[in-house]
Amino acid sequence: MGQPVFTEHFIPAEDGLMLYARDYNSAELPDAGLPPVVCLAGLSRNSRDFHPLAVSLSSNGPHARRVVAIDYRGRGLSERDPDSSHYQLPVEAADVAHICAALGIGKADFIGTSRGGLILHLLANSNPTLLNRVVLNDIGPVIELAGLLNIRDYLSNHRQFDDWEEVSLYLAHLHGAAFPALSRQDWDEMAQALYRRQGNAIVADFDPALVNGFKDLTLETQLADLWALFEGLKPCPLLIIRGENSGLLTMETALEMAHRHPDATLLEVEGQGHAPLLHFPGPRQAIERFLAKPS
Repeated sequence: MGQPVFTEHFIPAEDGLMLYARDYNSAELPDAGLPPVVCLAGLSRNSRDFHPLAVSLSSNGPHARRVVAIDYRGRGLSERDPDSSHYQLPVEAADVAHICAALGIGKADFIGTSRGGLILHLLANSNPTLLNRVVLNDIGPVIELAGLLNIRDYLSNHRQFDDWEEVSLYLAHLHGAAFPALSRQDWDEMAQALYRRQGNAIVADFDPALVNGFKDLTLETQLADLWALFEGLKPCPLLIIRGENSGLLTMETALEMAHRHPDATLLEVEGQGHAPLLHFPGPRQAIERFLAKPS
């Protein structure tokens, strides 16, 4: 039997809630002295989202990295928070910094998908020495409200399923128009990443209370302007990834991000929406090239 490709860590947060992280390639660090890569998932997603990419990055020959993927509180194998008001960006950013410290990570390259990228906006200002290179996957300082409402609405549908094929077909029906590049196998893998078996049912792998903070959103809601926080990312080389069919990050915003940042690269991923799967050849190769550049 082969050795596991990652080590599991359960780390108590500062308030005692148990948090989970996967640690790839931590046993034998490469000799190149490259910083680890820390992966931060989207709103309701978890460390399994990054598994194919983490395996690739942690076994990439002379550029192999230690890769850490984190489950925020209330997601995946991290403990559900009895106080749902703690499901907010400042708390989650503090949790990420705490996990990095517990794992001996003083500086890292970060990949932030959607909410993970928003967390990086906060960390760039609260813990700037922690960030080396940054990948923002389909997120920026301007969030399209219609896209956020769409996410809120489908996450509020706490549907249960009897078998994995049913989950896969449901995801393809829900997101297929924005993700024509995905195959049936991709939808099967997404189902396994986002859902888990609970008793006789298969359920989404996040605390349903996570959606509570979005219940009051309407088309008239004024979302916060994050351009001031984006300024904190300027010292970090930046790779901006946008899904061609994204409903959350417009090309206009992505271009403005690239214009304002002194060292930014922009990649649009064809055939994908919010948020692109990063283990596909295009984004994966772009990330590998970006992370391999000397700092």
